[in-house]
Amino acid sequence: MNKRIKEVRLSKNLTQEKFANIINLKQNTIALIESGKRNPSDRTISDICQKFGVNEVWLRTGEGGEENMFTKVDENDKFSLNLGKLSITENQTAKNMLNAIAEASPEKLKHIEEFMKACLGIK
Repeated sequence: MNKRIKEVRLSKNLTQEKFANIINLKQNTIALIESGKRNPSDRTISDICQKFGVNEVWLRTGEGGEENMFTKVDENDKFSLNLGKLSITENQTAKNMLNAIAEASPEKLKHIEEFMKACLGIK
């Protein structure tokens, strides 16, 4: 499992320190886990799966290979999950942007879509 945890971290382009901070651990704890000198707790496994969308069966067993690393979520569920996150955010800019998109005319939505795609590198 230590190698799979490292694989998750690297797939997200995170340093050990940043990865550790996201799951409320210290960098040296991640280093020990990745090197196999320490086993992750069930809580750590749960936090990795929740914070990074990792398939827990894959993380624990490797079942399904790399293509099974992340939990599969269909577009409607992804939209609902993200909308839920945005509804409780403290980030006023995110709230303003969501409101602007929801209230925009079809013409303005097209401009917003083009701008967002350009910013995010989406084709």
